[in-house]
Amino acid sequence: MSQNMELWYTDQHTQNVHLTMKVKNQIASLKSEFQRIDILDTIEFGKVLVLDGELFITEKDEFIYHEMITHVPMAVHPHVENVLVVGSGDGGTVRELTKYDTIKNIDMVDIDREVTNMCLEYFKETSCKLDDPRVHMYFEEGLRFVRMKKDEYDLIIVDSSDPYGPAEGLFTREFYGTCFKALHEDGILINQHESPYYSEHSRSVQKAHRNIHKVFPLSTVYQCHIPSYPSGHWLFGFASKKYDPIKDLRADDWNNLNLKTRYYNTDLHMGSFYLPTYVKDLLGMDDA
Repeated sequence: MSQNMELWYTDQHTQNVHLTMKVKNQIASLKSEFQRIDILDTIEFGKVLVLDGELFITEKDEFIYHEMITHVPMAVHPHVENVLVVGSGDGGTVRELTKYDTIKNIDMVDIDREVTNMCLEYFKETSCKLDDPRVHMYFEEGLRFVRMKKDEYDLIIVDSSDPYGPAEGLFTREFYGTCFKALHEDGILINQHESPYYSEHSRSVQKAHRNIHKVFPLSTVYQCHIPSYPSGHWLFGFASKKYDPIKDLRADDWNNLNLKTRYYNTDLHMGSFYLPTYVKDLLGMDDA
């Protein structure tokens, strides 16, 4: 009788579409107060962080997500000093922000301390800058934290999980309104915006964009390609009180910083805001 047994992890992209990857072994598993946390070692994607059975990040392509959620606003806003990151318990967004010497303070708020603890131990690639002296971590509900802030941040990045369960409140008009109040008069809000491709996700994309558009004078979306995420086509929301992500792009200034990136560049920045027709139709941006 053969002792060889293959292990596979399946991420449900929709009820009818799954992504399956071969697993070497399960590295860690924990049931926190809020969710089940698993870390798997896969052959193709390296270490994979799974929350309540759903893929959150992979070692192989996390750099795409974290670079695009961070460097796009940083290349537009001329003087970011104070940043709030909501979510990002894995630390990847914080890692990218710490590349900027001009940033003086980074507040990171995540509801589940255990996600961060697990990533500090097993995902050192993403959590490596959480000990930066500019970083202050708070483990509480994001909406409640932001409610207490007014005119405090230059940039807010909402790096949350999908819009249900612990992160559901981070996709509401109320939350976006509290973010508006917490930003300075020229502040920028960035949020992960889901995939527009599958209908099960596209409704969340529509709702989030509609809620943000009601709050901010300028709101649009931009895109990137993340192979492990549903359909591979992923959107981020860009909302601002003042700055236009294309007209106000400071390409020369950003390039002169000589930051090391593997996905983001200022040519890609421009192109990421030029959306497919089906996405513009979905978001009612025909004239965009």
